[in-house]
Amino acid sequence: MVYRTRLIIGLSLLLSTVTLSGCSGIGFPGVYLINIDQGNIVEQDMVDQLKPDMTRRQVRFLLGTPIIEDTFNNDRWDYIRVVRRGNDNLLRRRLTVVFENDVLVDVEGDYVGENWPEPDPEEPAEDSEESSEEVS
Repeated sequence: MVYRTRLIIGLSLLLSTVTLSGCSGIGFPGVYLINIDQGNIVEQDMVDQLKPDMTRRQVRFLLGTPIIEDTFNNDRWDYIRVVRRGNDNLLRRRLTVVFENDVLVDVEGDYVGENWPEPDPEEPAEDSEESSEEVS
């Protein structure tokens, strides 16, 4: 009698565990997931105002405090923004601001404007060819 009761309890626990584990991938129906906005809100018009040779203070005034100030590289600030709904990334933007001698020298990332053209990989090759021609 005791063996039969334990068997029934064990089987019902096993059945309920298997049933509930099958529902884990579905999620609860009708649950509203809100958008979670994290990081710095940086817009294109803010980045367009950045100019070479601006001071750190001027950049901080335009963009705000960076979300990441690298402790090993004081000349780099990272502005990151992520918008999520549940486990899905709806938006992910990154902006990196680089300083040299406390003045702005480069901007990299998703918001790079016309003030910061991408460097041409061919330019150094042309310079080396010209310098070799001058020496000859």
